[in-house]
Amino acid sequence: MFNKLKQFKDLRSQAKDLQGKLAAESITVNSAGGKIIMTMDGNLTMTALAIDPELLTPDKKDKLENGIKDAHAEAVKKIQRIMAMKMKDMGGLPNIGGLS
Repeated sequence: MFNKLKQFKDLRSQAKDLQGKLAAESITVNSAGGKIIMTMDGNLTMTALAIDPELLTPDKKDKLENGIKDAHAEAVKKIQRIMAMKMKDMGGLPNIGGLS
């Protein structure tokens, strides 16, 4: 039982370490031909969004909405790749009996 508690403590420690490393990561993507620029950190928090004023007109609403969705999707994919690499570098998730 104490061994499992130690494993849980180690797992929590690894998760905090990974979260700290991811917070230091940042990616920037663009969409709509470079008219929308989004920056996201490794914890999936959008830290910046720049929109070309040309897209801020009612007739460009659909293009703006789609551009933001596309930028967000691309940013999440890139951060997920970074997360996977960081986890791999840390040795992956430990095998805790009963949770697999």
